[in-house]
Amino acid sequence: MAWFLLIILALIWGTSFILIKKGLVVFSSNELGAIRIAIAFLTLAPFAIKHIREVEPHRWKYLLGSGLLGNLLPAFLFAYAETRLASGLAGVLNSLTALFTLLVGAMFFQQAITWMRMLGILIGIVGTAVLIFSGGDTNMDNTFYGIYIVIATICYGGSVNIIKHRLQGMKPLVMSSMALLTVGPLAIVYMFMTDVVPKLQHAPGAWEAFMYIAILAVFSTAVGLVLFNKLIHMSTTLFASSSTYLIPIVALMWGVLDGEAIHLWHYIGMVIILAGVFIVNRAK
Repeated sequence: MAWFLLIILALIWGTSFILIKKGLVVFSSNELGAIRIAIAFLTLAPFAIKHIREVEPHRWKYLLGSGLLGNLLPAFLFAYAETRLASGLAGVLNSLTALFTLLVGAMFFQQAITWMRMLGILIGIVGTAVLIFSGGDTNMDNTFYGIYIVIATICYGGSVNIIKHRLQGMKPLVMSSMALLTVGPLAIVYMFMTDVVPKLQHAPGAWEAFMYIAILAVFSTAVGLVLFNKLIHMSTTLFASSSTYLIPIVALMWGVLDGEAIHLWHYIGMVIILAGVFIVNRAK
């Protein structure tokens, strides 16, 4: 079952980057981010309402932190980055989450960090620099926009540490639904302040783009969160982090199938990043 969940997660999250790209055909990055969080929130809202009284008052600030860092901010950052960044490369940069989870844990949560793991982090940063500053001459290869994904993965690292150190004992479904409850209403209000509704009424292809975003929201944001927390519960964080190696492969495959150009230096950067992640995950 653990292997099954791992593969499912890799497919779900590896596909999310091409879904973002398809949604951006009609909607702006801000509109896409708002739609994504709003739908994810509505998907898990029944569970949040059912279990809301089970949450201790002191946990709400941590749930808000997880909602902001693990959901709201990355949804907007990834969408904005992919306005100029190939979806396959976005999937590769997403693997930096493992490195920043360790680094944020060491800086803010008093987690021990060994020299070997620090070496892995430095190697990952070098790979990121190679990937970001080796763009080609087309808009889709403007990998300087990868910096926004780097910021998003730092946010993810903060959220993972909040979940690990401040929200222990909460069931995965309850935790995920409550985190989205803290930011979902904000996303809905903002969504209605944009041109989402007029575009759905008049823009060609709007409903198709909306469908891609809805799939992204339900599976990558809502279901993916629950499955990942369950996978950690069933196995170990080391095994769960193995999805880090599979997601870029799936993302790159979708990107190539969609006609994105991936250059030699991009592959070199990807290999360096994954080498850094491997060292971090395996080092004692």
